[in-house]
Amino acid sequence: MAHSPYRFSVVLGLLVATATTVSAGAQLLGALSPKISPDAAAAASSTTVPVIIQYQHDPGTPESNHVHGVGGLVKSPLHSIHAFTANVSQDQLTQLAADPSVTYISLDRPLAARQAGTITGAEYTTEPINAPAVWQQGYVGTQIGVAVIDSGITPVPDLSINATSLLPLVVPSLNQIFSVLDEVEPWSSGRIVYSQNFVPGAYDALDHYGHGTHVAGLIAGNGNDSTGQQYFRTFSGVAPNANIINLRVLDENGAGTDSSVIAAIERAIALKNTYNIRIINLSLGRPIYESYTQDPLCQAVEQAWKAGIVVIVAAGNDGRDLNLNPEGYGTINAPGNDPYVLTVGAMNTVETAPINDDIIASYSSKGPSFIDDVVKPDIVAPGNLVSSLQFYQDPLAVDNPTFYTWYSFYQNNGAQTPSSNYFPLSGTSMSTAVTSGAIADLLQGVPSLTPDEVKALVMVNGDRSYFPATSSVTANGIVYNANYDVFTIGAGYLDIDSTLSAAQVNNGSVPSGTAMSPIATYDPTTGDTTAVTDQTALWGKTGPWSASSVYGNNAFIASDDGSTALWGKTALWGKDDPEAYTALWGKTALWGKSSPAAETALWGKSGTAAATATLPY
Repeated sequence: MAHSPYRFSVVLGLLVATATTVSAGAQLLGALSPKISPDAAAAASSTTVPVIIQYQHDPGTPESNHVHGVGGLVKSPLHSIHAFTANVSQDQLTQLAADPSVTYISLDRPLAARQAGTITGAEYTTEPINAPAVWQQGYVGTQIGVAVIDSGITPVPDLSINATSLLPLVVPSLNQIFSVLDEVEPWSSGRIVYSQNFVPGAYDALDHYGHGTHVAGLIAGNGNDSTGQQYFRTFSGVAPNANIINLRVLDENGAGTDSSVIAAIERAIALKNTYNIRIINLSLGRPIYESYTQDPLCQAVEQAWKAGIVVIVAAGNDGRDLNLNPEGYGTINAPGNDPYVLTVGAMNTVETAPINDDIIASYSSKGPSFIDDVVKPDIVAPGNLVSSLQFYQDPLAVDNPTFYTWYSFYQNNGAQTPSSNYFPLSGTSMSTAVTSGAIADLLQGVPSLTPDEVKALVMVNGDRSYFPATSSVTANGIVYNANYDVFTIGAGYLDIDSTLSAAQVNNGSVPSGTAMSPIATYDPTTGDTTAVTDQTALWGKTGPWSASSVYGNNAFIASDDGSTALWGKTALWGKDDPEAYTALWGKTALWGKSSPAAETALWGKSGTAAATATLPY
């Protein structure tokens, strides 16, 4: 990949990472094969593990026979990334890697939803991004399909056919909505036009966790249960007439696997023309283990992007992880590390509609990405303590009784008792959903936009005018600091009205090229940080598409003395850390090797309250 540099003149600190820095995990990897991922290499030799085997071409019978020949078991193909899922033991890994057609073998890794507590007032989602101005022009996501790859969706009135607050059409009765529960999948209901389950052993695509329905409401809820004379506020999604394609990949604990997500992405690509799927929402993620160029999850989202689908991904909720540096840099999750996709961080609207007092949520993951140093997130949007849909016996609502939206928050003369229709969650999952709804409105207005044009327009028109230089939050006695640089807020605050206006003006005249996020590098001889862009990227051009137009002139902020800055002595790959590779995701980290239930360690049902109760900022 050819690159061209764009230089930023703000000093970050001393760069001490070098290409020769080798971790224990990498050494073990090298002892087996560079085609084997570090976590697969670290698996016990006697243990059979699920893996994803990627090939130079779409594998067929000869490749399947080879896997069986060494003692493995092929489970299913993943055509979009030229791969098989299989069960193999570690001693079979080197035999498989010796096949010259094999490009990479990684574990079929666990991943999870990305929601982060109690709420004292109603937060805002649509007003801070100027969605009402877009609605007034008639753009409410009509006929745009959004594939929600999540924990499933349970039909509720706010996902019914029509946005009753915006369009004078008939809403189906509850009996009509829930009659689908007796149908054979794939089923549809209201604006949930298609549903399919990808969770092994599960029997339907309904939401048995509570995350997917909440996400769907932020994207496309029509406010049915908060519209009328008895309400002074309507909880509407950003695209209240968009269609939802429900692809369930997370189980009742909010946990899933790479292979299930990849299979769902493939299904979204296959259904693109049938349901006009223009957007995939991925409010989920996991740690980064290798370069995005090898990661099967990243390769899958790139295939969707190249098929013409805008892929919007949560940055992650690990901004409070200070293992690598005092400010939580380097905590972006996969596949949000992929330079193609639009990666979203979370803002706290502090219970007001204007954005001039908003601050970054302290848990919102920061860039650059681990291993590849991709500048992320790309944009930020409201995601803290935002109210959206719940359903009867919603597990997340039941398990978290302190998460409530009082009737008094939106109902005239409403009691201070928890609503049965809405409840709040926090996280980059939520800000991702808000962004997906906004892009649905944009694509209704200018349907000819490509994914790269969408990303470029969103980033160029991000609002950077109201951010403070820094902010701090204290939680559980720990102070969490944030600098408002590109690794924290990306290109700025999502403004869908400005984006739509720019898209209408530039329709057909947006410069050709990718909108791949740049790579961050540091030159210790000059003290400059450089964003290296692909030569085909829009950011390398002049005028409104230049990097300075996207990120501003003061994008990179260092600490006062530079010693603890991103590239400082104790930073991502600091030479004082012989276990640099495993510094963040090692044995004792969030999804560490020592946890037999790693995928539920942070986000599991039994730990939901613990995982989210301390993330209200």
